[in-house]
Amino acid sequence: MGDVINLKRARKRKARDAEAQTADANRLRFGRLGAERKLEEARADLEARKLDGHKRSE
Repeated sequence: MGDVINLKRARKRKARDAEAQTADANRLRFGRLGAERKLEEARADLEARKLDGHKRSE
């Protein structure tokens, strides 16, 4: 005799796995992690502030 499974849980698990697969594919297709984007924005901000600090005010 087979194991008893909860069909509701099995459906939800299957849906979660499908969403995770789609998310993985999108991560590969669309690029970088959020931390990488934030780091790049912070570096650009720092460079802009340094450049603005060297401007002459007349």
